[in-house]
Amino acid sequence: MSLLTIEQLSVYFQNDKTRHGAVEALSLHLDRGEFCALVGESGSGKSVTALSVLRLLPPQTTIYAPDSRIIFDGVDLLTCSEPDLRAIRGRRISMIFQEPMSALNPFMNIGAQLTEAVRAHQPRLAKKVAREKIIALLQRVKIDAPEMMLRRYPHECSGGQLQRIMIAMVLLNQPDILIADEPTTALDVTIQAEILYLLQQLQQELSMAVLLITHDLHLARHYAQRVYVMQAGKLVETGTVAQIFTQPQQDYTRILIKAVPQTAPAPLQNERTILVQAHHVRVDFMQRKFLCSKQRFCALEDVSFTLPAGTTLGVVGESGSGKTTLGKALLQMVPYRGDVFFLEKNIAHLTADERQRLKADRQVVFQDPMRSLSPRLTVGEIVGEGLRVHAPELSAKARRDRVAAALAEVGLTAEMMQRYPHAFSGGQRQRIAIARAMILQPKFIVLDEPTSALDRVIQMKILELLRDLQSKYGLSYLFISHDLAMIRALSHQVLVLQRGKVVERGTTEAIFSAPQMPYTQRLLASALY
Repeated sequence: MSLLTIEQLSVYFQNDKTRHGAVEALSLHLDRGEFCALVGESGSGKSVTALSVLRLLPPQTTIYAPDSRIIFDGVDLLTCSEPDLRAIRGRRISMIFQEPMSALNPFMNIGAQLTEAVRAHQPRLAKKVAREKIIALLQRVKIDAPEMMLRRYPHECSGGQLQRIMIAMVLLNQPDILIADEPTTALDVTIQAEILYLLQQLQQELSMAVLLITHDLHLARHYAQRVYVMQAGKLVETGTVAQIFTQPQQDYTRILIKAVPQTAPAPLQNERTILVQAHHVRVDFMQRKFLCSKQRFCALEDVSFTLPAGTTLGVVGESGSGKTTLGKALLQMVPYRGDVFFLEKNIAHLTADERQRLKADRQVVFQDPMRSLSPRLTVGEIVGEGLRVHAPELSAKARRDRVAAALAEVGLTAEMMQRYPHAFSGGQRQRIAIARAMILQPKFIVLDEPTSALDRVIQMKILELLRDLQSKYGLSYLFISHDLAMIRALSHQVLVLQRGKVVERGTTEAIFSAPQMPYTQRLLASALY
């Protein structure tokens, strides 16, 4: 008998006027000690299914079909009492989320939150015993200096540390099932590999069942034993990893399997004008220590490179390596030392008119379009905003025509101009952000993790769009990413940063086929491309 069995699960969300189906007649099972993956694009119903197991969806707007059943160890979780469910939540079934910062209390230190988690289900456990148990688990999940970590607050920890803390928190009560909802999507490639390997180790040591929720089928291939594939709320295929990858039955599954960039950018055939040059760029920040004292922190040190027109420089490195800081320095968003040249002119010594033109020539696309697009403005207003500053002479009709053309360029329609960002999918919002950057006809765009928040299939579409725009308009990109498959597919050159310093640089082919530095070798070894 399976430890967890989901039978004919149908989930609906209802507001005052409409009912929307999120999951339809889904059935799956999870055996004790098994590692399964639930795979699909955003909106496929993966997370709704996972949240339904613990009844974490808002009861005011959530409706389950009468024949839906979620059986855990003989108990139907959809119909059991709230006290019975509380005894199971956290104690026997635990869950970790994609963004650990949102799951932790910012006003409590790590020690207090871990203590609260263990004593919620073991109230008679002595404080000293609870602390010893917590420290032992932090060591087990590879947290350095666990006693010091207990005194920290969530904002003082890295993403990888926070996810390890979340894993320790759920393991405090030794659950039978761990549901991991996109636990590594927001993490660097080396941290991703470490977290997933840690989950796999703990699953084997504790005979714990794991249900991994992910949009990346290739991630599931490396860690899961069995895979369920969801599309538009329905289960479309299931099987062992070997069956799914060698004999996929559904077209959708084949699309997911192929959703890994395979081709490199076309090699450069001739000498090109140097668009951007950086010479010995350094960026320092002042960090506050204790109450009054400050300490200088070097975020970038002695970074130099050249970027020819119409090419892409990929920038890779772990969190804190200085990737985003480099992009900001090139855009003059942070003060820097050293020299940055744009078309052979030092950008620090431009006239007022030259600076204004340079702002149009340099644009940026950020990782999370939901945060970079104003929720108060329509898509037409967002995309056309730059025209008001750099082309004020345009009439309202001419401006609308330019906006419509920019939207069409990125695969969107003019009818979308009157809608707001929340009405679009993540991939569509990123296309809107690209249209906003393209409308001023720039020469250089900083792409700061532009695909990392998107599903693999959508990533491929954005990649093709960026390639097409580069080929058509001769754009130069600084492409910042922790996804090495995307770096390889789009970049002509690669710059490897570690703790603010360049440790290796070269053509993409040279970096990926024969990396010279141990740090680069470790990054490549961690990648699942």
